[in-house]
Amino acid sequence: MRRMRHAIFDLDGTLVDSLPGIGWSIDEALAACGLPPASMELRPLIGPPIRSILARVSSMADSRSLDCLEKAFRTSYDSGGWRRTLCYAGVPDLLRDLLASDVGLWIVTNKPLSATRKILREFMLEGYFSDVVCRDSRLPAYGSKAEALMDLIRRRGLRRWECVFVGDTEEDRRAAEEAGVQCVIVPHGYGSGRKGGQAEWDQVRVRFGAPFRLEETDKLEQVASYDRP
Repeated sequence: MRRMRHAIFDLDGTLVDSLPGIGWSIDEALAACGLPPASMELRPLIGPPIRSILARVSSMADSRSLDCLEKAFRTSYDSGGWRRTLCYAGVPDLLRDLLASDVGLWIVTNKPLSATRKILREFMLEGYFSDVVCRDSRLPAYGSKAEALMDLIRRRGLRRWECVFVGDTEEDRRAAEEAGVQCVIVPHGYGSGRKGGQAEWDQVRVRFGAPFRLEETDKLEQVASYDRP
């Protein structure tokens, strides 16, 4: 198996559980715009930019209404909603082990840069990553996660065949495919259909040859086969 040297992580649903804060701020935004709370399950919607999620939960399509909702959401989320984010168990250990195995660490996410930085600092994760790329990391903003991923690879001179994009949704899988890199979809994320559950990092450790910790060695035979490009 070819040695993989770069782990590029999605954020929401992969490294952190943003759903509590996003759900709270969505309801705050709906109330601020005179609309009832969201009545649909939010978990399958997390991943795309928040404007797309607000359009789904509100059934609003006109730009003016969505502008109101997005502004109210940003105000709520940036002031307090992001603080409700949870870090998945095992993330610091995984990142330390990958660095010890000489793996470069990166993030590509749809989340805005300001909130991303706050969350990474809150959980003391910021120092692990060589670069963090968000939709608004440049102007004009990236049109898609795939575009952001490809730009990171180009700017940093990464070899595509040495990169793995680690995500949790079909959007992440498509982004990896468009960028021409391998992909690992973690089973604990928003795209799995599971409601919560313990974070599982076996596939990532196997792909990069990172060491398994003692409590994980009894699960080695249960590691799911990873997706090949």
